[in-house]
Amino acid sequence: MVSQAGAVLLLETVRKTGLDQAMSAALAPWRKPRAAHDPGKILLDLALAVALGGDCLADVAMLRCEPALFGPVASDPTVSRLIDTLAASDEKALQAVRSARSEVRSRV
Repeated sequence: MVSQAGAVLLLETVRKTGLDQAMSAALAPWRKPRAAHDPGKILLDLALAVALGGDCLADVAMLRCEPALFGPVASDPTVSRLIDTLAASDEKALQAVRSARSEVRSRV
């Protein structure tokens, strides 16, 4: 866990600023009715993996290894399907993410 200390700071910043809730709300239209994982959390998990040195979608596995710290993390196929779905939405998904970031940035 010591090696993940920087990730904990990022994770707490996301929670305190409300970015996690804003992303979840913004990406709600892309959540399938019986989905176990929230699209907003999946994207935030990807961002955390990149911050920890990851360079591909499968690198969310480093978060999956620490469930007590990061909670449930989507499987590699789930992450990949979400990215495919968001990419197919033209600019709508990108605009939703930008809107969530902007909302949080103005509030913070």
